[in-house]
Amino acid sequence: MSTNGSGSVKSYAAVDLGASSGRVMVGRAGRDSLELIEAHRFPNRPVRTPEGLRWGVLSLYAGVLDGLKAAGQVDSVGIDSWAVDYGLLDGDGALLGNPVHYRDARTEGVAEKVWATVPAAELYAATGLQYAPFNTLYQLVAARSSAQLAYAKRLLLIPDLLAYWLTGEMGTELTNASTTQLIDPRTRDWSQDVADRLGIDLGLFAPLRQPGDPAGLLRPEVLEATGLSGPVPVTTVGSHDTASAVSAVPATGERFAYICTGTWSLAGLELEAPVLTEASRTANFTNELGLDGTVRYLRNIMGLWLLQECVREWGDPDLGELLRAAATVPALRSVVDAGDSVFLAPGRMPERIAGACRDSGQPVPGTPAEVTRCILDSLALAHRRAVTEAQALADHPVDVVHIVGGGTRNALLCQLTADACGLPVVAGPAEAAALGNVLVQARTHGLVGDRASMRGLLARTQPLVRYEPQGDPAAWRAAESRLTAR
Repeated sequence: MSTNGSGSVKSYAAVDLGASSGRVMVGRAGRDSLELIEAHRFPNRPVRTPEGLRWGVLSLYAGVLDGLKAAGQVDSVGIDSWAVDYGLLDGDGALLGNPVHYRDARTEGVAEKVWATVPAAELYAATGLQYAPFNTLYQLVAARSSAQLAYAKRLLLIPDLLAYWLTGEMGTELTNASTTQLIDPRTRDWSQDVADRLGIDLGLFAPLRQPGDPAGLLRPEVLEATGLSGPVPVTTVGSHDTASAVSAVPATGERFAYICTGTWSLAGLELEAPVLTEASRTANFTNELGLDGTVRYLRNIMGLWLLQECVREWGDPDLGELLRAAATVPALRSVVDAGDSVFLAPGRMPERIAGACRDSGQPVPGTPAEVTRCILDSLALAHRRAVTEAQALADHPVDVVHIVGGGTRNALLCQLTADACGLPVVAGPAEAAALGNVLVQARTHGLVGDRASMRGLLARTQPLVRYEPQGDPAAWRAAESRLTAR
């Protein structure tokens, strides 16, 4: 859909892939309008094979094709997904096996082997990336002796792999590449020294692309499968979903923090330069790259994964009723460290949360409502720690916290975050990653201006809810001391 003249409105397909589902959204954007409609949603079901946990990437690609067919004629397509994972291709461009899931156990103990060659402090000074056991660097070291890596001629991160199947052209989008722990955030290019010392062949990666760069045209076979009329370009967006989501934070100035909520909570600041100090490293903050030369200075927190896993164990009860019951449970009765890697793997989540409370001498939550309140209090406390520490480490004070993503639908979490941070929280938009995806495409077509213009359009067109802090801040400080005392 497109019209001409000053009232131009164009349609963009945003392929937005999360850890549990994917969807194709259609964004209709103009200079003073922005509308988002879901065209197709499909499950993302990882599969445990004898080799380990793998992504069903062919099923995801089928879902993308079905989504583009449901979307109808569009002016461009953009793709974003979760970070760090990749597919390996042979010399003919064929995929060598299903991509490994970042929660697979193959990286256990790998970090210590890496640090024996490149000490953790040197690695952070070179790449600015927080320690996470599943970073691409650790995955590649874990795969060093595998037959697949030996045969591989090309490595494509997940959104780049799907773009290659759609267009036949290969590239490596920069915001996602910055999560590999192989990019220098100062030069915004590969860290050759780190790769050489660890025996990682950077030649496996396709040339770097920036958000807004062309990524090719839909292949004739794709046009036939989707019923679209060519040519349809694929536009490079912030292909790490957090990069797209931060692009869609409807801030009106620079003094803001953001929390991108979903399976993970990504809490931090948008900066002009990385923070590579030792204090930043020990606080486990990361410097990922964002739109227009910005840095996403943030901390990874386990996020709503904790609640998602519990709900699955409980047989998928009604979430609204569960949250209403959790709101009646006494606040801050028990809290856990929502960043603890003990909660990373799937399975037995209510039991593990209860065990963490028991081990720390706190009351053990027994009912689903009590466990849920423990999770939400713990997430709000983790948000508080991240926002407070980021301001101090970056010397960048903030006046407001923006929550975007799926957690904006959880009013209790939003209010608890405002209470914990002692700052107003503005919640929305919920579909931030898809909107950021759409806006980068629209900007490439000249419909939207700079980041401030993008954010102004979001603030004018998207529903936002403001939460003011309530209650006694001392209660949150006391809860914090329970965690730090251990």
